[in-house]
Amino acid sequence: MKLFKSMLLASLMTVAVSCDNFVDDELENEIPLEGIDYTKTENMINLLTGSYALLYDLQWENFPTIAVRGDDVNAAGDQVPLIQTDIYSYDRSFWMYNAAWTNLYSDVFRFHANMEEIEKYKEFAPNPAVADQYIAEIRVMRAFTMLQMHRLWGPLLIPASSDASGLYTAPVSSSIDVLEHIVAEADAAAANLPTVRPNQRTDIPGGVTKHTALAIKAMAALDLNDWQTAADASGEIIESGLYSLYPDYYELFKIPGKLADENLLELQYSDLGLPTGGFNYLWDFFGPNDYTPSVAGAGGGWGFWEPSMKYIEFMINRDETVRLETSVLFTNEGIGMLTDAGVTVPGWVSNTTRDGDIIGKTDASANPRAKFSSGKHYLPSNQLTAGRTSWGSNKNFICIRYAEVLLMYAEAVTSGATPTSISATDAVNEVRDRADMDPLGAVTLDIVLDEKFAEFGMEWGIRFYDLVRHGKYDELDYEGRSFNEAEDIYISYPLLQLDLLPQLREVSQHE
Repeated sequence: MKLFKSMLLASLMTVAVSCDNFVDDELENEIPLEGIDYTKTENMINLLTGSYALLYDLQWENFPTIAVRGDDVNAAGDQVPLIQTDIYSYDRSFWMYNAAWTNLYSDVFRFHANMEEIEKYKEFAPNPAVADQYIAEIRVMRAFTMLQMHRLWGPLLIPASSDASGLYTAPVSSSIDVLEHIVAEADAAAANLPTVRPNQRTDIPGGVTKHTALAIKAMAALDLNDWQTAADASGEIIESGLYSLYPDYYELFKIPGKLADENLLELQYSDLGLPTGGFNYLWDFFGPNDYTPSVAGAGGGWGFWEPSMKYIEFMINRDETVRLETSVLFTNEGIGMLTDAGVTVPGWVSNTTRDGDIIGKTDASANPRAKFSSGKHYLPSNQLTAGRTSWGSNKNFICIRYAEVLLMYAEAVTSGATPTSISATDAVNEVRDRADMDPLGAVTLDIVLDEKFAEFGMEWGIRFYDLVRHGKYDELDYEGRSFNEAEDIYISYPLLQLDLLPQLREVSQHE
């Protein structure tokens, strides 16, 4: 709890930079801090914890913008431009595009500012290596943020400092250059980071480590089709022997899974065990709008995030139980839709979760929003802190899991990389074993991608980026969608940013 209180305080102390206001009007120069005594090097930690608070303060609109495309999830509800985004029709005036752009760029500039301030303290630090580690941790946060931006927009303006006015004249870096920049940043940071699991850190439990940096390096390398670099980075994590899959997949995404040995990066939240206060994410976006909790008074959500029928049928056809129960919350109406479509729904499937929460209406009458909901964004009402009623309150948001490391490694090896650790088959079977799936004798790339589909449904758009990376565009043509490789890989630059930064027009795919 002390950590969360210090992070909340530090978030108010991070250097104020120009990007606060360029959402609406124009870029301004950073506000300089005056009168700071840089000999008080014990204050460096405030800049680091402030950076973590910034990373964890994931504005709710960022994630769906990043993750809505792909055949695992559908945008539900009444946000028509988000639904259009899900079918590859990009409205550059959609407020969520501009919000995500400004949120993410703002974070990058604040990360830069905090690194620059730590450099000033480093001159006086008794142990400069401490400052180097703090800077490296923030570099990893920045690299993760830049990776999400790249997956949305491809070519980007790469900031070199905290001076946001530099964007006015910055060239647009190609998609390849952006990815190579992310690989280089993660690689450089890794050398100054502790070689432990995040949950082994005692100074900042759950904080960034060398393996977090290597995982991000592997992600960017995969997007570059640099299979060997991806295999090397992910293989090094496997060879560390530090990580294991959390044994209960269902609970991994709930309170018991907080800071599990599987998690390489997770956004941490805490209600401090109290009815009010703390630091929480707005999970309402994902929750069902019709819900009868086992604990009276617990609230539902907005009904905007719906697992696709294609994903559910895929999982049923594979005889998945553990991952299907975890990933999908069923309504009676949704079950009826599956039956009407000729799907043989397993007898264990119900609109009542194992924790006794009832999703949707008790009958099969129409729900105006989602017919299914994401179980990975669900916290059972019986795990809420007494006095809390908000959907998902006190739940962490997992960003990178060891399961992804294993399957990235398998993907890289089956794509042509020389193995640097276990076999691709062993990596896949380790993930399958946790899901109570039979082991395989051998794996191909297609098998690995199917395993990733089953394992990471509704998580960070992983499925969409896997399909795009391997040119499997026909999978994205489902339920009336038509994917165009030349135009649909990246969403539109926000209209306001095209007006502020005209160099973006030169590379825009949606002019």
